[in-house]
Amino acid sequence: MSRRLTNAAAVGYLALQSGKAVATLRAASRAPAAVEPSGAAIADVVVVQPILSGDPGLEEALRDNLLALAGARFCWLVDEDDPEAQRVVGLLAEQLARSGDTGTRLDVVVCAPAPDGVNPKLAKLQPALDAAGDDEVFLVLDDDTRLPRTSLGALLGGLDRATLVTGLPGYLPGRTVWARLVEQFVDNNAAMTYLPMAPVTINGMTWAMRVADLRAIGGFTPILRNLTDDLAVAGAVLGSGGTICQTASPQWITTSVEDAGHYVRLMHRWMLFANLLLRRQPITSVAQISVLHGTHPNLLWAVVLGSIRERRTAPLLAVLTGRALLLRHLQRRIHGRTLHRPALSLVSELVQPVHLGHGAVQRTIRWRTRTYRVRSDDDFSLVR
Repeated sequence: MSRRLTNAAAVGYLALQSGKAVATLRAASRAPAAVEPSGAAIADVVVVQPILSGDPGLEEALRDNLLALAGARFCWLVDEDDPEAQRVVGLLAEQLARSGDTGTRLDVVVCAPAPDGVNPKLAKLQPALDAAGDDEVFLVLDDDTRLPRTSLGALLGGLDRATLVTGLPGYLPGRTVWARLVEQFVDNNAAMTYLPMAPVTINGMTWAMRVADLRAIGGFTPILRNLTDDLAVAGAVLGSGGTICQTASPQWITTSVEDAGHYVRLMHRWMLFANLLLRRQPITSVAQISVLHGTHPNLLWAVVLGSIRERRTAPLLAVLTGRALLLRHLQRRIHGRTLHRPALSLVSELVQPVHLGHGAVQRTIRWRTRTYRVRSDDDFSLVR
């Protein structure tokens, strides 16, 4: 009987992941095309980046976006108690002024600390929205994210179909094994999570709305007390009758993860946020998300343990081979390159249930320079 269970787990794993991959590719074929936007279209974009120091790649990432999105208006939001971020943006502003590029505009806004119970990222974004023009496109881009010019074209194309359009994350290689584990988690799951289902949230690293549409739903003021900014923005858009378009064009992220503790804290935060998302969904959506995105790591564990117990390699080899071929094919089609690293990819999937359990029971998170105690998405406090 145990052999049958192991074989059934192997077949179930490959069938589930293959079905998700087919649905992902179909959704990608219907997504807005990655095209070079016109100069006039880029001139209407304000690239809004809340910035915190602490990542060694901050200066390079910001500079890369200035070059890739030349002709847009940039709005960099830095904290008044973050002198390193102020130094970096000041240096880049001087370099831009000396370059003679008169098409790219840059505004630096120094922000006061957010009050307790207020999302610090959303608190930064509201002043940027207040200063934007109604005819501009408000593009929110994390400070560790690089947006290719053609991916901007896909985002702008998505605004012809929907109220909000969001990007698809992909990771560039990191320096440590812990960074590479994070990369594999995202690169294994992002496309098959965001693309096949009707959007219930957005990728908070990259999203865009027309300023007039964002103001029509009250901007960020009504959601300032929500901890998860991506879920809060998505809820505000959908709750007002708006729609969300998910693009299949990648944005490239570089995040420094220096050690095991940093890795655990990052994965814990993401899984706690996933738990908060599930709490806000109807039971049918919870069941669908749980089956599609929570079952495959457990099936993989069943195959691994069954193969070890039975001293058989065939089911495990079949799963590992099929899994690698599927991920590599999907990544080449979606991201234009292979991101799969076999050993780290396998480990990242096997530890997902542990991270999910950690996020469900531990309600205190460390987020950059702040520690929060989280009771619900709109009930959190700073730990002194």
